Amino acid sequence: MALMITDACINCDVCEPECPNQAISAGVEIYVIDPKRCTECVGHFDKPQCVEVCPVDCIPLDPDVVETPEQLLAKYETLTAEKAAGAS
Repeated sequence: MALMITDACINCDVCEPECPNQAISAGVEIYVIDPKRCTECVGHFDKPQCVEVCPVDCIPLDPDVVETPEQLLAKYETLTAEKAAGAS
């Protein structure tokens, strides 16, 4: 599953820089997570870093984007390859 940010978000700005996949950005009213880029930090960390730093616990799993650990790892590998190709 990807993560999502609920309307309980206080726009504190701590989650965005913690995301290794640049999946978090400022939305119209609150921060948002791009489910195409969110791997729940699989491949990077043991736990989602945005969840770890969120002071109001407003980052649950997104029930509309169900993914297995294998799918999350595959997404991580694709994103990492894209990043490496862009750096060369």
